[in-house]
Amino acid sequence: MTPSRLTFPFALAACLALAACGRAVPQTDQPSPVVDRESVQFPAASPQLAQIVSAPADVRNETILRFNGRLAWDEDRTARVFTPFAGRVQSIVARAGDKVRTGQPLAWVASPELGQAQSDARKSEHDYALAAKNFARIDELHTAGVAALKDLQLAQADLGRTAAERTRTLQRLKLYGASSDGVDQRLALRSPVSGVVVEKNLNPGQELRPDQGDKALYVVSDPSHLWFTLDVPEADVRAVRPGAAVQIGCAALGDEKVAGKVVHVADGLDPQSRTVKVRGTINNADKKLKAEMFISAEVALPSGGGLVVPAKAVYLRGEQHFVFVDTGGGRFVRRAVRLGPASQGQQVILEGVTGTDKVVIDGSLLLERMLAAKE
Repeated sequence: MTPSRLTFPFALAACLALAACGRAVPQTDQPSPVVDRESVQFPAASPQLAQIVSAPADVRNETILRFNGRLAWDEDRTARVFTPFAGRVQSIVARAGDKVRTGQPLAWVASPELGQAQSDARKSEHDYALAAKNFARIDELHTAGVAALKDLQLAQADLGRTAAERTRTLQRLKLYGASSDGVDQRLALRSPVSGVVVEKNLNPGQELRPDQGDKALYVVSDPSHLWFTLDVPEADVRAVRPGAAVQIGCAALGDEKVAGKVVHVADGLDPQSRTVKVRGTINNADKKLKAEMFISAEVALPSGGGLVVPAKAVYLRGEQHFVFVDTGGGRFVRRAVRLGPASQGQQVILEGVTGTDKVVIDGSLLLERMLAAKE
């Protein structure tokens, strides 16, 4: 067999193989989504639809706002005791945890300054008594025509001056609860209110001065009533008003809540935290709560209209908030919305969607990128 006859079958097979390779294989191309201004239309078989999740907007029934804060002594039922005179602590009468009454001594202080005030009071009493006798004598002589009118007027002026000094010194001792019967230099630190000694910051023998600082020697309060203070974000201030009911919770209560009431909303904003201080009162008759505990507070607000959607459904573009609405058939429309308060991952929408709309809660970023690519 000649070489040409041997190579012919192989050449024929190679030609057939090349012809088969060059033959076009039919392929099915997926149509692209159609982007038209504020909407994106996906074909029914588009795999991108699996990345988009929609959910109905819920009717807003009640909004719960949650804030952090702490407990504090009720300042309307709390007194801080300082010393008005320098001196040395002689004895301690009341200790932390003791119940005390208004005017009850908490501690006794030996004070030379008080002794000086007592001495001034005693001297003013003697001066007044002497001036009164002198005036009576001059008045009698003037009536008899022996003493001149000028002498009577001087005696009367001296009587008035000593009377005023006597009143001043006695009232000063009365202010500090000290006796004017003698000079004993014993100053009683008394409780201005009835309650419980919640803090004691002095010891026997301790030297005291009125200017020793802002730390009180005693703090007396009624622990059955406490204040709470909350840090309310600027956006939620309009929703919290005096008189609003609050549910207080903390670690010490577990799942239990304690009712409270807002009594004051600060007029200024904290420039650092951008929050407003809100103060309220709670009844702590069982004394489960303690001052300085950290708390969380819930404020329930009436509906006020609007719909509730997951917060992740809303996104900000420039200065305007938007959502995507699923209109069915793979079509998604971008809508501008006006927002209400947000809480616990939920966002209130006041305008822009209706109760029959389904809002995109996953995939908004994909849709926004498609719209941005056409702009």
